[in-house]
Amino acid sequence: MTAQPKSLRVLNGVTALLLAAATLMVFLYAPTEAVMGLVQKVFYFHVASGWTGMLGFLVAFVAGIAYLITHKRSWDIVGMAGVEIGLVFMLICIITGSIWARPIWNTWWTWDPRLTTATIMELVYAAYLMLRQGVEDPDRRARFGAVYAIIGFLSVPLTFFSIRIFRTIHPVVIGGSDPSATGSFDMTARMLQTFMFSLLTFSVLFANALWHRIRLGKFADQVDQMKMKWMD
Repeated sequence: MTAQPKSLRVLNGVTALLLAAATLMVFLYAPTEAVMGLVQKVFYFHVASGWTGMLGFLVAFVAGIAYLITHKRSWDIVGMAGVEIGLVFMLICIITGSIWARPIWNTWWTWDPRLTTATIMELVYAAYLMLRQGVEDPDRRARFGAVYAIIGFLSVPLTFFSIRIFRTIHPVVIGGSDPSATGSFDMTARMLQTFMFSLLTFSVLFANALWHRIRLGKFADQVDQMKMKWMD
């Protein structure tokens, strides 16, 4: 694998600084919520992780369309990278949500529409990886993966809007609070600033991780092509 480009090394440093700043803002700058206490601070990482996970699935959706149009293997690599990163961050989102739910809802898990749709979305994209493992031909695997990523993306807006479509106890963090939702709260100015900074930080983290994963994917593709030449 070639050495990291200078711009990527700079992005590595910027990402590390943003993560450190976001963590300090969460624990030192943002005030403690009056009712929920310290556990409310999980929201800054919980929502940002969910945002990042959905960004990954959006990238896979766009890459899937681009592959079907151009048939370039590079788009398949981008799509695969987006799904893998999206799965990791959505898992973090689900876990941090459970950590928040235990003291607030008095349970680690409930079949709330938001939790249910998020879990279904995670399983949909986990099945994407299983589908790819079952197809040996690279071009066929890329084509199936592209179509699956496009269809599977339907689960993303369903998950995002589930707390607005269905009756739910999950609080609406973005777009106001629902008094009927257990755990709803109004963000102060400092809370909102920390929240938006966390979203920005995780967006940069996503770009950084995507770049690294694409480079790794290209290297793996070169290795596969070399193996095929040796077999021939």
